[in-house]
Amino acid sequence: MLNFVRRSFAALAAAAVVSLVVQGAAWAQSGLITRAERLPPITLGAGQPLAEAPYELEAGKYYRLDIEADGTAELAIGGAEFFRNVWVNEVVIEDIEVRPMGGIDSIEFDAAGTATITFIPIRPGRFELRIPGTTGETQAAIFNVSG
Repeated sequence: MLNFVRRSFAALAAAAVVSLVVQGAAWAQSGLITRAERLPPITLGAGQPLAEAPYELEAGKYYRLDIEADGTAELAIGGAEFFRNVWVNEVVIEDIEVRPMGGIDSIEFDAAGTATITFIPIRPGRFELRIPGTTGETQAAIFNVSG
């Protein structure tokens, strides 16, 4: 009986090691083992464009985006469709790390500050983050995600 237990334990341990190796390879492919690619920041300020140009991203790659408010106005940035089509690793505000299990709809700045979002696009398409209630081209940051 003791030999049976030892063989079973050895088989279980081997299966666990194989599982970790396969899982590690999947994490490496998703880019999570490497550092996030830093994107140009989005700037929130009264009368300023959010981004210089559209962001060109690849589905499955790991990105870091700073959203910087200059404090000239109380502004938010939102994009439910963008947030539904990316996996958000974390949002960092004032050295506080938030790891959302559910979705994010928007981030609002009442004063100057920076929020950093790390994420992986999970679906190709064209998505935007926009100042809510605006329609101007400069009040949106466009994300073109290729597959």
